[in-house]
Amino acid sequence: MSVTAAGGFRAAGVAAGLKLSGKPDVALVVNDGPRHAAAAVFTSNRCKANPVLWSERTIVDGRLTAVVLNSGGANCYNGPDGFQTTHASAELVAELTGGQAFDVAVCSTGLIGQPLDRPILEAGIRAAAEVLSADGGPAAAQAIMTTDTVRKEAVATGDGWVVGGMAKGAGMLAPALATMLVVITTDAVADAATLDAALRTATTTTFDRLDTDGCMSTNDTVVLMASGASGVAADPGALAGAVTRVCADLAEQLWHDAEGAHHDIRIEVTGAVTGADAVEVARAVARSNLFKAAVFGNDPNWGRVLAAVGTTTAAFEPEKIDISMNGVTVCRAGGTQLGEPSGAVDLTGRDVHVLVDLNEGGQTAAILTSDLTHDYVHENSAYST
Repeated sequence: MSVTAAGGFRAAGVAAGLKLSGKPDVALVVNDGPRHAAAAVFTSNRCKANPVLWSERTIVDGRLTAVVLNSGGANCYNGPDGFQTTHASAELVAELTGGQAFDVAVCSTGLIGQPLDRPILEAGIRAAAEVLSADGGPAAAQAIMTTDTVRKEAVATGDGWVVGGMAKGAGMLAPALATMLVVITTDAVADAATLDAALRTATTTTFDRLDTDGCMSTNDTVVLMASGASGVAADPGALAGAVTRVCADLAEQLWHDAEGAHHDIRIEVTGAVTGADAVEVARAVARSNLFKAAVFGNDPNWGRVLAAVGTTTAAFEPEKIDISMNGVTVCRAGGTQLGEPSGAVDLTGRDVHVLVDLNEGGQTAAILTSDLTHDYVHENSAYST
């Protein structure tokens, strides 16, 4: 499983002491080649953490030899020392692995605005480098967890090659990319342009459709590296499909582990004129606190769904909208026709499916969200104290 499922990669995860809990907090993933093509996508938040600012520069040439990641501190908005810490991390990884600093991506996750202890981080990097192994993927996935309750890993196979990945994320799950760090690896032979196309195709329909709380992170990073160790040149379409499967698997794991969630809610919109309309409508419902609170209370209040749809710019006629919840059509023709009794909807289980049919066209999209719970409020009210 994880990032070392693909040949040509070693990984490690160690406890350096960045987390007061003493849990693992530094991870390292190294591409041993023979090729080092790479692509990456980042948060669209204009307030970016230092590792994002660094990694955006390193990926320009489409080459990476390693990714170093830490939990226990976001390294964001902590002055010039923060960027220097990021730079020093990359320099140290390059020194220890025989590469160049500008071929090392850096990722951090944790609290914003607090200094990241450089000596502790560097000691962790040295320790991780000493235990790098082809079986180190699970340890690396463990080390990047913050409020995650489980590590997140996925694998997909191609014709003679493999794609593996790991992710972290449980809160601030909203586009672009959700609050997460993701490293994806493949041993296929592929150039940077092919990887970039595959990654952007994948994230558009997976991570960018995850929206549990409408909050966007400063640190989002998704990296895809190819070692070419299999010696097999991947068909671009097949590679994109495998990367998408890995991203979809990881996105669902993030969704199921969302902070404080009691319900996993899939908002599906059909009958839209355009895909963009379908996404806009689904996202509007997913971000409605009134709707999310109703689901928490097992209340199938379809009026809150209809109200959210009405805030969008999508093409629709209100009197044509149908809404079903967990298979029960509770609203027909925008309420102008009698739907099934709301009491027929069972929301006591974890899974909730809301279907909104605009009855205007042939496009569809789905957004993954969760309910608004006391647990979510408590966890995020006490996160830094």
